Amino acid sequence: MPELPLSVRLCLACGLLAPAPALADPRRLVVSDFGAVGDAKTLNTAAIQRAIDTASADGGGLVEIPRGTFLSGSIFLKRGVELHLAEGATLLGSTDINDYPKRLTRIEGHFEPWRLALVNAQELDGVRLTGRGTINGNGLPFWQAFWQRRKENPKCTNLEVERPRLLFLDRCTQVHVEGLSLEDSGFWNLHLYRCREVRIEGLRITIPTSHRTGVRGPSTDGIDIDSSQQVTIRRCFISTHDDNIALKGSKGPRADQDQDSPPVENILIEDVECGDGNGLITCGSEATLIRKVTARRCTMSGGATLLTLKLRPDTPQHYEDITLEEITLQGTGRLLNVAPWTQFFDLQGQPPPSRRVNRITLRNLRGTYGAFGTLRGNPGDVLADFTLENVDVTLDTANGRDRLNLGRVENLAARDVRINGQPWTPSSPP
Repeated sequence: MPELPLSVRLCLACGLLAPAPALADPRRLVVSDFGAVGDAKTLNTAAIQRAIDTASADGGGLVEIPRGTFLSGSIFLKRGVELHLAEGATLLGSTDINDYPKRLTRIEGHFEPWRLALVNAQELDGVRLTGRGTINGNGLPFWQAFWQRRKENPKCTNLEVERPRLLFLDRCTQVHVEGLSLEDSGFWNLHLYRCREVRIEGLRITIPTSHRTGVRGPSTDGIDIDSSQQVTIRRCFISTHDDNIALKGSKGPRADQDQDSPPVENILIEDVECGDGNGLITCGSEATLIRKVTARRCTMSGGATLLTLKLRPDTPQHYEDITLEEITLQGTGRLLNVAPWTQFFDLQGQPPPSRRVNRITLRNLRGTYGAFGTLRGNPGDVLADFTLENVDVTLDTANGRDRLNLGRVENLAARDVRINGQPWTPSSPP
């Protein structure tokens, strides 16, 4: 047996870990070689973390979770380490909230002590999460606890019941997440905070339909792009009980002064399919400046809304240069939900701030869907330069769902738009 790496010998001297057998490839470490057991019962947090720490200390490498179901609490990626889930592998989140450390963390547009995610990375360059395996948040008990609290207090906030996210990447660059299935998250699935140069490909992100579990998964966003730039999302399937892809920042009357929330910009979404959810793209619930966003060649196959812009009357907001094009519609959702959003409204004693939405384009839309939706703001909001172009869709006519609930919009252009086979213009009869 060759001499063990220095990092391992030092840990052995301190009695911190058991020796791992010699590996054929020293840059590929399998968590079962560090004591992890894939029986869905043994808590493997420490064993998986030992594999990650050892790989990083030896200059980096791939840490593999092999076939089996490996129960774990929070684990933390380290410099130079790729976490890889083999086909047939499941990283299963613990249902004990104490297995997720409570630390100061970014959540819902600010920082507070809250539970960390199942998989975490902080201030790393070159983050890699890959494979054909599954990360399952085991979320049902957390959902049940939230709805029980909401029953006791109908005004309870989303954060009143602690629930772990599935993945939290905090101030990372050159991020690559590919191939994984993300299931049953207790809270948000994939949260990116102040990340740059991100590539997300081939993910399948699902929350079970409520008729299967009897419980709806609250706040189970698919991908949250929080104060991040240069993010590309390709070839993913996302079906959740909340936002599919949410663009987020800060909130409150002073949000535009928040140095922790730079603009969300340069976002590309392509070849993505959405089942259920609150928006292929959702701006909000906490968001300030969002710009240069494109979604193209996407399919809406369930009840998700195509575009949701939440306009908070307590927050200064500016959404601009958002384009959705070449969209195939095969579901029952809404095309638009641009509307006031007043959940947990709080001006904090300040005068109401202003909001502006401009240069929003929907073009090359085809297929059958549910409702046209809503396009209207709060009093004083400026909505300008909306364009619908080359649109031919069949919508549900029941209760006027094929009509647009339209407020004041400056320069609303419709070019070659047909709804249920008839030409549509903003001046069409209500």
